[in-house]
Amino acid sequence: MQDVRKRAKSNDKNVSERNIPKNNESNVNNNKIPTTQRNISLRIISRVVVIFSLLIVVYFSSKNDKVKTFAKQSELLPGKGLVVDCSLSYKEEVEKYEGCVPKECKRFITDKVISVREAEELLAIAKKGLQLGGSSGGASILDLHSGALSMGQHFVNIYKREDAKHIFSETDFNIYRVVKEKIKYAVAHHFGVKPNKIYLTHPTFFSEITSKKAVTMHDEYWHPHVDKETYKSFHYTTLLYLGDYNIDFKGGRFVFVDEKFNRTVEPRKARLSMFTSGRENLHYVEKVTSGNRYAMTISFTCDQQYAIQDPSINNI
Repeated sequence: MQDVRKRAKSNDKNVSERNIPKNNESNVNNNKIPTTQRNISLRIISRVVVIFSLLIVVYFSSKNDKVKTFAKQSELLPGKGLVVDCSLSYKEEVEKYEGCVPKECKRFITDKVISVREAEELLAIAKKGLQLGGSSGGASILDLHSGALSMGQHFVNIYKREDAKHIFSETDFNIYRVVKEKIKYAVAHHFGVKPNKIYLTHPTFFSEITSKKAVTMHDEYWHPHVDKETYKSFHYTTLLYLGDYNIDFKGGRFVFVDEKFNRTVEPRKARLSMFTSGRENLHYVEKVTSGNRYAMTISFTCDQQYAIQDPSINNI
């Protein structure tokens, strides 16, 4: 019996020893589990980083492929044009007006029509008027013809203000008229129309765009639009830039929206942009991120009933 009890105790001891892991074995197993988990985690993180990096590259490559620079600020352009198909509605309308039908619809950029000195003189005129007003948002305008001036969330007539009675001189208006005539003849020449068949039309104005947050719909200049649909009288749109992109302001490039990719125009002081006002020239302006962007919009119509007179000291 004693031998049996001894063998039983011995067996129980052996079973217990087999079921209880040694300290060294326990440490080894505990170390193996975290290491494996870390390796798996590192592989997952590495793959995520690689995939994310590829997505960024693809996104920006795709984005850049859809935007082409049509006119750089650093370039001095004698003239650069691009012919586009006239929209049907634009073509049908201008064909009603003899001598005002363009040889072809297009956009044309030149740095040779208006001088830098003339642009600086116009900028001084614009600033004199705009300093008396200013939009609550980021876009302000001054119209020398009607006197419209952005003021807060509304417009006022600058010519009705006592502090603006003598702000503009006849010399200012003469400079304006000379530049307008140069632009008018440039439009006639490049689009193949008769200069006496296109008429200055409303609205024609100075604009100042800043990085201020938009307050009213008039501040939201960055939406794509068609000039002919916004302004019924427009047939030819021209823009004269009074400052330099990336020098006087950042952002604010002019963007033509085309089917395959967009084309940008970088403002340059005294740069003139001309284009037919129909749907063939859908466009917008990028948001200005810093500085002040000044330009002048001068528009022309084929319909004489929408013609406006040149501004004059006698009309104030």
